[in-house]
Amino acid sequence: MPTPVHLSSQLAVNVLDAHSLLAAFGVLGVAVVLFAETGLLVGFFLPGDSLLFTAGLLCAGPADSAVKLSLGPLLVAAAVGALAGAQCGYLLGRRAGGALLARSSSPRLQQGARRAEELLEKYGYAKAIVLARFVPVVRTVLNPMAGALGVPARTFTLWQVAGGLLWSLGLTLGGYALGSSVPNVDRYLLPIVAVIAVVSLIPVAAEVHRSRRAAKAKEARG
Repeated sequence: MPTPVHLSSQLAVNVLDAHSLLAAFGVLGVAVVLFAETGLLVGFFLPGDSLLFTAGLLCAGPADSAVKLSLGPLLVAAAVGALAGAQCGYLLGRRAGGALLARSSSPRLQQGARRAEELLEKYGYAKAIVLARFVPVVRTVLNPMAGALGVPARTFTLWQVAGGLLWSLGLTLGGYALGSSVPNVDRYLLPIVAVIAVVSLIPVAAEVHRSRRAAKAKEARG
């Protein structure tokens, strides 16, 4: 039975910090966070990339480290959360259409929705569904967008499984490989996570820059 101290640490968890989430909830937290980030619009802010990579790192850490995870259960949790979340988001989009996104007042979600629709139109269903997994916010909104736009269920399921496994297992194993090759890698956890967070924001920053340039070009033509 959880002690009062353990319960208080779970209540005080920082949902934006991968290490805090893993310390409080372990591999179960990975499944829940990935499900929320890829299946529920309210989860667009969750740190999926850094969570997966950090979890992989911690699997390779010493046995006496503060947070020690097992690679096998972690890979299963990551895959289940990522795949089930995306499928849930797609089904919500099929049922609610564009109403879910229309009700949102978040500029990041609206921008992500536009980018998701552009990806689907530019690259086609297969490539867009796979690529979206690697772009924060877009991987949240593309799934309901695909459902709302009528992407065939079989096509969506096939490619979301391919992209979901590539993303979730790839990042996790990447973290594990780094942790296995660098002694005492947990000492460098904070800077590593910071780098991952910055890298994951690059697509968002690039999209903002692209949108501003397009708006200025449109104003100049007008």
